[in-house]
Amino acid sequence: MRNYLRDPGEFQHVYKNGKRYDGVFITVFVIENEALNHRLGVTASKKALGKAVQRNRAKRLLRETFRSNEPSLCTLTKNYDWVLNAKPAVLSQKMNAPRQEFEGIIEKVGRLEQRESIR
Repeated sequence: MRNYLRDPGEFQHVYKNGKRYDGVFITVFVIENEALNHRLGVTASKKALGKAVQRNRAKRLLRETFRSNEPSLCTLTKNYDWVLNAKPAVLSQKMNAPRQEFEGIIEKVGRLEQRESIR
């Protein structure tokens, strides 16, 4: 089911044209895609998180956050490309807080979808 964004050009497209949502643990960029399902890209910068061990843990947490929110993602009527950028605060957390924050962002995207469909 899951596809991943791999090419730097795909990430740049989402950054330049997508909508940005800032949270305490993650920054999410999202843009509608023409694919058959949602696609995920995860970044954890050396500048923000430091050593590779910490960056890899942050990326694992964010991939699991995305995976555990699949039921919420299925409620959206369109498919999107999602880029999740880790913030330093994510390292001090277990799974629950980033998952709830991402779930809130999914709800915001859903409300935006509804407003656009009314027009």
